[in-house]
Amino acid sequence: MTGTATRYLYLARHGEALPDESGLTQAGRQQATLLGRRLQDIPFTAVHHGPLPRAAQTARLIHDQLKNVPLLVSEVAGDYVPYVPPKNELPPESADFYLRFLADTTDDERKQGAALALQALDQFTGPVDGEADRHELVVTHNFLLAWLVRDAMHAPKWRWLGLNHGNAALTVIRYAPGRAASVLVSNDMRHLPTELRWTGFPPESHI
Repeated sequence: MTGTATRYLYLARHGEALPDESGLTQAGRQQATLLGRRLQDIPFTAVHHGPLPRAAQTARLIHDQLKNVPLLVSEVAGDYVPYVPPKNELPPESADFYLRFLADTTDDERKQGAALALQALDQFTGPVDGEADRHELVVTHNFLLAWLVRDAMHAPKWRWLGLNHGNAALTVIRYAPGRAASVLVSNDMRHLPTELRWTGFPPESHI
């Protein structure tokens, strides 16, 4: 009988993007390369990334620092709204703010996003079959990152809203058999010099 082993899920938001989102800025390319160097000794079984240029370019630059790791493009790792809550699910004081933020999402986008979000939980979370621990990297966007962190914390579905991650910041979640998920690292930027940190956040949020 096959046992189960621990999954270590490494999550990274793409590097800083150009204004038209056609790729990365020079700073974004540096961020991605430095993150790859930080991760170069991790025994990854795969690097997954979303199909949009800013995620794909980030993943390639990280992948250049790794050895013999499959690089896999995945719509599930893409940029989409994972869940749109009804107003009565939200805290009264912030409900209108969040609903305005999501107002431009079409019905088709909501349906597709909800389906992809469920696939992401199925594909990327939980312990793994077999005896060997698995290390996987997902290079994605802020919304999916927030969705997966929310799930690991057993927070309400709406709580992906308000979770923000810096460009090329690192989050690591451990899924051990018989235990709740553990967020081991969150939004960590120590691989980046000061001038490359906190991009993706408004200036007043820089620490």
